[in-house]
Amino acid sequence: MTDTSNRSGAGNRRGIIVDRVSPLVDREFVLFLIGMRINRMLMVPKWWLVFRAMSRMLTELSADPEAGLAHFRLQRGLRNFMVVQYWDSWEKLEAYARDPGRAHRPAWNEFYRKIGLNGEVGIWHESYLIKPGRVEAVYGNMPPFGLGNVFELRPSTGALNNAAARFGAGEREGA
Repeated sequence: MTDTSNRSGAGNRRGIIVDRVSPLVDREFVLFLIGMRINRMLMVPKWWLVFRAMSRMLTELSADPEAGLAHFRLQRGLRNFMVVQYWDSWEKLEAYARDPGRAHRPAWNEFYRKIGLNGEVGIWHESYLIKPGRVEAVYGNMPPFGLGNVFELRPSTGALNNAAARFGAGEREGA
């Protein structure tokens, strides 16, 4: 999904970038957080239905880069599961969600048919439209992570030395 070949700093076998780097956010993107909460642990068939549906959607999106999902990461907990997703645009995210021929629409319908609002499994999402110059990040001694999986990473020196300087760098450099 993401080309990680153009990375700053000296790497090692584990993919760690031995440097302090920042992503150059030079275009608009959507940060989409989506998750589920297991409210009743013993209702395995109910929450497993949701877990399987998300897995099918991520597999489908991974096989089709043109759909617009640039990168995702699953965060697991005891009751809470969240997928952090980076989308190329709001339009692509919306098109995927509404397409009856894709995995999302049938999964949504199945959730409300089999689970509904009975309190056994919670589902949620949050969407953020991020513009260049409205985000900053820094990573030190890390493999590509978060925005670093979607945008070019540059050494956090000179104009990118501190958070205030990084905030707005993408807006100045190319957007």
